[in-house]
Order: sequence, then structure tokens, then C-alpha cells
Amino acid sequence: MARECYICGKKPVSGRSISRRGMAKSKGGVGQRITGKTLRRFSPNIQTVTAVIGGARKKIKVCAKCIKAGKVQK
Repeated sequence: MARECYICGKKPVSGRSISRRGMAKSKGGVGQRITGKTLRRFSPNIQTVTAVIGGARKKIKVCAKCIKAGKVQK
């Protein structure tokens, strides 16, 4: 549970980074070609905050979206 939101359970997901070569057809070229696909990770914006949980203060890791939405009582 290193980079996981305590409230919504958001955690890193896997994806791809695509490398392309060539000029787009709309710009007068012959089109773009895919030259490589590399694995990458999309990490959530996790912040460590001191929140009140069960009447006690506790440090938890929460995503920025939950902090903005007011789901955390600091």
C-alpha cells in the first residue's frame, strides 16, 4: 500500500508511451508511423496528510482529488 489512496483506493496504473515518426497527412505529409511502444506508469497525486480518523489523529496517504472534494477531515 505504498502509493494508494486511503479513501478511494486509487493507485498507479500501467499504460504505454507511443513514439511516432513522420509528418501528419493534414500538414501535407504522408502520415505518421508508430516506431515504438514503451510501458510506463500513470501515478496518482498522493499526499500525506494528518487526518482525524475515529476520533484520533493519524497520518494517511490521500489523493489530491479526495482532499479537494473535502472527504478528509484534517
